[in-house]
Amino acid sequence: MIRISEFQLKDVVNVSDGKKLGNIGDIEINIQTGKIEAVIINGSGRVLGFFGKDEEIIIPWKNILKVGEDVILVRYKEIGEVVYHEEEA
Repeated sequence: MIRISEFQLKDVVNVSDGKKLGNIGDIEINIQTGKIEAVIINGSGRVLGFFGKDEEIIIPWKNILKVGEDVILVRYKEIGEVVYHEEEA
């Protein structure tokens, strides 16, 4: 078992690029099932490299890969990130 307060102290790291996303600020719980649906990471205060309002990052529970002693490993892809595939000629 883990307490929410302990959960919030862990760093959240994206396994796609190894970047620290931040710390968990809130948790979405489905009140009918009692299960955690997503974790919410407080924003860093920057939006697309410009100073601006804090943006929240919402990570669905299914994208949490591992909860370790110090970190939580997640799979997160930036909104708007486009992956281009070269077509064969």
